[in-house]
Amino acid sequence: MAQRRTAWTRLTTPFANIPASTATTLALAMWIAVIGGWALLSYGRVVPNMFLPTPGTVLQTAYRMSLDGSLFYHTFTSAKVVILGFIVSSVIAVPLGLWMGTYRAVQAPLEPLVNFIRYLPVTSFVPLFILWIGIGIEQRIAVIFFGTFFQQLVMISDCARSVSRDLVNASYTLGTKRSEAVWHVIFPAALPAILDTLRVTMGWAWTYLVVAELVAASSGLGYISLKAMRGFQVDVIFMAIAAIGLLGLITDTAFRILRARIAPWAA
Repeated sequence: MAQRRTAWTRLTTPFANIPASTATTLALAMWIAVIGGWALLSYGRVVPNMFLPTPGTVLQTAYRMSLDGSLFYHTFTSAKVVILGFIVSSVIAVPLGLWMGTYRAVQAPLEPLVNFIRYLPVTSFVPLFILWIGIGIEQRIAVIFFGTFFQQLVMISDCARSVSRDLVNASYTLGTKRSEAVWHVIFPAALPAILDTLRVTMGWAWTYLVVAELVAASSGLGYISLKAMRGFQVDVIFMAIAAIGLLGLITDTAFRILRARIAPWAA
């Protein structure tokens, strides 16, 4: 009885650690509940199969597309678009965001413009990107870039601003030059928060994938999803959605592992 009370207290205490086995059990229970609910609605004909396919049908579709190689081809195409767009965005946003958060002279001209652009709908720029760039992979990368860059910029500048001023002043006392403070003091201190920002915005990049492949695409998970919609192939749509979610989960886990390795003190 006492052990049960201790376990319940640990589960209901804010920010308390729980055993890894408990966390795994809770995660599995949630997945079982979601898939079980889906199976109940689809196999029980509560929702017609033309609107909600059964889990077995979706798995059969994934298996069939795996055999002919089309699933791997479209998955690789989408992953390439998202990763390239995200990398280009991050390479520019990290240093620029650090400067925005550190120097008022950089923040003052950039912040109003960035805050204006980041509220603009990405979908409205798709026709312009097609006119400016064309209908190749560059256009799709541009959509991912536009959807993530300005959000990253604001969030990374906030990460830099959250660094303790006492830490910066202490570095000056120890001989750090003002020109070195950004990369030698502020960047390492803000690194855990920056990695969290990159992890979150990577998720946004995946959500913009369908928008990127909305027009003039000939491959990708978003493309086959939109193509399946015209033929009312709901099982293909669910399979594409599940594939995008799985890829997002993989990249999210990769960022968590990277953060634990690079910034173990902030775990």
